[in-house]
Order: sequence, then structure tokens, then C-alpha cells
Amino acid sequence: MLRPKIEKVVVNISVGKSGEPLEKAAKILKDLTGQTPCKRKAKKTVRDFGIRKGEPIACIVTLRKQRAIEFLKKVFPVIDNKISKEHFDEYGNFSFGIKEHIEIPGVKYDPEIGIFGMDICLSLGRFGYRVKTRRKGKAKIGSKHILTPDEALVFAKDVLGLEIA
Repeated sequence: MLRPKIEKVVVNISVGKSGEPLEKAAKILKDLTGQTPCKRKAKKTVRDFGIRKGEPIACIVTLRKQRAIEFLKKVFPVIDNKISKEHFDEYGNFSFGIKEHIEIPGVKYDPEIGIFGMDICLSLGRFGYRVKTRRKGKAKIGSKHILTPDEALVFAKDVLGLEIA
């Protein structure tokens, strides 16, 4: 029960405007992950950027289990299998970004679509941690069952094959 695992991988492309650019970003996410992306709306109006509240400005995909592992195997070579300690939070989750999606092996540049960057967030946890977050029958978990950043670093190094800088 104390062995860490990958709960989910969230891939986000934030375009900043709706319409055709957002559709292109959604097509890229669908091609990379094999899942249909969900669009996210702006929380407030920002006149300087031309964003209105409620306007779709980003698309997101949540990957779990085998799909998450397959996606990570494609993406880790882009960051040279290196990640900094600062990318980990107090619960052992970590995030990193990719500036251009065409850096991913097997992806070719299409001038009609363009180039998009993306944010990738990994949520790590332990077996049995769901007891704390489920709707029915919530229960407290012990402080020793919460994943620490040091344990997440060891998991990233040993299981995922990342080099910690």
C-alpha cells in the first residue's frame, strides 16, 4: 500500500483565444493522446488580452493508467529525461512544460496547424489514498500515508527513469 503510483497525467494547451486556434490545439491533443480534449473557459474578462469571461481559451486531456504511461514515454525524451527539484510540490506531484509540440518524436510540423506549447502535470499517490477524496464513505488517512516530495523524487528516478537536477 505504501508503493507510489501515477494517479493521472493532465495535458493542457492554453491558447488564449477561441475559434480556429483552439480547434487546432484540440486536434493536436487528440492526435498525441488518442482522447478527445475538453475545452476550458476563461474565469474573468481581461481587456488587455481580448478575453471575455466564459469564452473557451484552453483545452485539456486527463490520462490515466496505461495511456498515461505511453504518453510519458513519448514526452520524457523532449526534456532529456531531466527534471528539477523545484518542479515538485509538497504532495509529490510535479509539472513541466514543452515549448513546441513538434519536439515530440514522431510528430511532424504541419504549416496549417502551427506550433503549440503544452503543460504536463503528473499527480502521484498511493494505493488507498482515494478513501480521502471519494464521495461516499470518506475517511481520514494517516499522515504516514501521504506521499512526500522525497519519496516522489525516488519514484521519478527509479520507476520513471528521470534524472533529478
